[in-house]
Amino acid sequence: MQFKLFDLGILDFQSAWDIQRELFTKVKQGELSSALLLCRHNPVITLGRTARPENILTSSEQLEQLKISTLKIERGGDVTYHGPGQLCVYPVINLNYLKKDINWYLRSLESLLLGVLAEFGIEAETRNGLTGIWAGTNKIASIGIAIKNWITFHGVSLNVKKNDLTNFSLIRPCGLDIIMTSMETLLREEVMFERVKEILIRRWYETSNFAGIGRGN
Repeated sequence: MQFKLFDLGILDFQSAWDIQRELFTKVKQGELSSALLLCRHNPVITLGRTARPENILTSSEQLEQLKISTLKIERGGDVTYHGPGQLCVYPVINLNYLKKDINWYLRSLESLLLGVLAEFGIEAETRNGLTGIWAGTNKIASIGIAIKNWITFHGVSLNVKKNDLTNFSLIRPCGLDIIMTSMETLLREEVMFERVKEILIRRWYETSNFAGIGRGN
């Protein structure tokens, strides 16, 4: 199975969502094997299938003033924030050709992120009963997926920049009373997105549970 890589740069969440759904249809119809989307988003709060509105801790008026949009989407999980300081990774994979196991897929995504962070010297971990990645007491990466017909979409968000954490105070991230951190916060130095993407793509194709999947054109 071949992956096609899409590096979308910075774009609004709705546009990336539309692209994912187009690729989902192509994968379902056999026009495309699978795809890996990398992007960053303009500020947005998304509400997953189990989201509780009270986990947004501010008014719609304030969000409008801050130019932060909100969207209800079909991924799992509660409320989260996406902004330009994050790297978002959206795999559109047909698990019929890998492993039809949601837990395996989630743990594979966590393993991928742990490997990326380790290459930067960041000690991180998972937590029993929770999805995502923690560094110490704070969370650095979130995972929210959707699967239909065993084809995946949505995915992971990794906090890279330290100057894009303030907006997390507007919500209870993932419905939890937690503090979010970033790679720059932990390393106390600038982290370039291109370097993060380079390592993530390499680990995706070489060392993750998806390593046997080749890169498409």
